[in-house]
Amino acid sequence: MWQHCPHISCRNLRSPDAPRHTLRSTPPQKMENQSCHYNETMRFFYNNSDDEWASKPNQLILVQVVGSLFCCFILFSNSMVIAAVITNKKFHYPFYYLLANLAASDFLAGIAYVYLMFNTGKVSRNLTVKEYFFRQGLLDVSLSASLANLLVIALERYISVMAFKVHSNLTKRRVTLLIVLVWGISIFMGAVPSLGWNCICNLDSCSKLAPIFSRSYLIFWSMSNLVVFLVMVAIYMRIYGYVKRKTSMLTPHTSGSINRKRTPIKLIKTVMVVLGAFVICWTPGLVVLLLDGINCDSCDVMKLKPWLLLLAVLNSVMNPCIYSYKDEEMWTTFKNLLRCIGNGTRRQRSTKANARPLSSAQDTGNSQPPSEETKNEDQGILKT
Repeated sequence: MWQHCPHISCRNLRSPDAPRHTLRSTPPQKMENQSCHYNETMRFFYNNSDDEWASKPNQLILVQVVGSLFCCFILFSNSMVIAAVITNKKFHYPFYYLLANLAASDFLAGIAYVYLMFNTGKVSRNLTVKEYFFRQGLLDVSLSASLANLLVIALERYISVMAFKVHSNLTKRRVTLLIVLVWGISIFMGAVPSLGWNCICNLDSCSKLAPIFSRSYLIFWSMSNLVVFLVMVAIYMRIYGYVKRKTSMLTPHTSGSINRKRTPIKLIKTVMVVLGAFVICWTPGLVVLLLDGINCDSCDVMKLKPWLLLLAVLNSVMNPCIYSYKDEEMWTTFKNLLRCIGNGTRRQRSTKANARPLSSAQDTGNSQPPSEETKNEDQGILKT
């Protein structure tokens, strides 16, 4: 009988009393780590990453006070840079348009830092996942925009210097497209964690510095930025060497030409100082992010977290100072703008001051002495 049923094996013939094999079950802790936690507050993720920054109020207050002062200067100074480029026709060139866009990214960084200062410490533990993504997204967008702007400026300088011109031949349309491209890439980079590259569904891969960011994302982020740093440094080293060779080949009889040709060198030096400040202020933070990404247990990355933040804020403070110090025309435009603001304030005060006595004079001029009829009526009322 059984010979006519070859598809039936002895494994399928099991007596009722025989022990049944059960499926392997995932350990409870592992199942918990693999489940998604979108409805949790950030307190859950901070506890998972052992973040103790909120338990140090003195350090937190110092960072908030110093950071807030920096942010006020960032917002004011970078708005001055943008206004200078708009109002001064001497700055209506591709290089300065891109420089104004860099100032706009620093302005956004100032807004992001203000939002971060008031949503950190104990407050950050009560944030929702979406609010935390928004907070970190602002920072990531501003950093990506600054880095992309520096790269575009490096390419613009390379094009102009290789033609040995002060400014490149980029049209306004191309510059506008470059600016739109910079912000498009920056917004996308800032939105990547919220689009899915996070550890909300896998707590084992969470980082310490950014509790809902995956360690693999931190590795990608830090490595890509460091590579861009090296590329920009290589571009500017090549530009600087090329310009040095060209200027040394000019004869002493062409003194006017030498003075005219030194203008590209001044612009290059300005951008190189800006790039150097960016690398100095951001490289320590990127290295710490990389160490956190590779899960370096012996590296106490949490101790450096507040100071790395202040160092990043300092970069946006330095840029407007570099522009005004290295570029005399920019500094002159700043002074003219401040003078206009001061004159406008004085004019408003004088207008208000002149309006008050005029109105009082009108009131006294309109008042007339009482007539005889009014006096007689008043006397009659008094007699009654």
